[in-house]
Amino acid sequence: MRTRFAPSPTGYLHLGHAYSALVGHDLARSRGGSFLLRFEDIDHTRVRPEYYEAIESDLRWLGLDWDGEALRQTDRLPAYRRALEALRGRDLLYPCFCTRREIREEIARMAHAPHGPEGPHYPGTCRRLGAPERERRLAAGHDHCWRLAAGRAAELTGPLRFTDTRHGTIDVAPDLLGDVVLARRDIQTSYHLAVVVDDAYQEITDVTRGEDLLPSTHVHRILQELLGLPEPRYHHHRLLTGDDGERLAKRTEAPTLRDLRVAGESPAQVRALLDA
Repeated sequence: MRTRFAPSPTGYLHLGHAYSALVGHDLARSRGGSFLLRFEDIDHTRVRPEYYEAIESDLRWLGLDWDGEALRQTDRLPAYRRALEALRGRDLLYPCFCTRREIREEIARMAHAPHGPEGPHYPGTCRRLGAPERERRLAAGHDHCWRLAAGRAAELTGPLRFTDTRHGTIDVAPDLLGDVVLARRDIQTSYHLAVVVDDAYQEITDVTRGEDLLPSTHVHRILQELLGLPEPRYHHHRLLTGDDGERLAKRTEAPTLRDLRVAGESPAQVRALLDA
């Protein structure tokens, strides 16, 4: 068994992170397996150097150890490019030149815009562009990202399923998140592509993460099938919430482990709090 904890070094770890790390760590160690640390640091506009060490320090304070050196996604960009080219070579991607504002305006004009668990889908504006127009814009250097053609992907993979320990066997819904971005404008990858490629590279057998990412697993199973990568087992754990019922997150200024350490809390007290 091999699990991983994959934080983004864009802030300090909070209790929600700690719970997710404990789930992955304790599952692997209980089976005599390996627990790996991966920094999902492709969001270079928000990453700060000091957060790498802070995350490792917090994990050690909590009593968690990991096997080998921590992997950084910024060291893996060539692997993501190869995966992207493989998909592009099978006509599974298309360039999207739309700005966020243009996407919002297009959705507002639609009488019945398709929606998913993360909100309105991309309306498919650039999917409808003819090949000559796409090539003209690409040759002219127009700014663009690359999106997965979900419909064509579903035709190639056929019906898919995945198994989750809490939710059972789930049929993949290819259009659940629409034509997701697989390569951002500023860096030629995205969360969806990088996490699938890295889980295979690190030979992760069991993916442990919050149930808020359950919808993303539909996309990940499709990518695994298209790229010929192994399918891990999934453990989408519950989410920790604050007194207001909102999920603990950086944007809601959830209490950080650093704050708790300064306040005099012990690792045992934090673990007890997470087990409550």
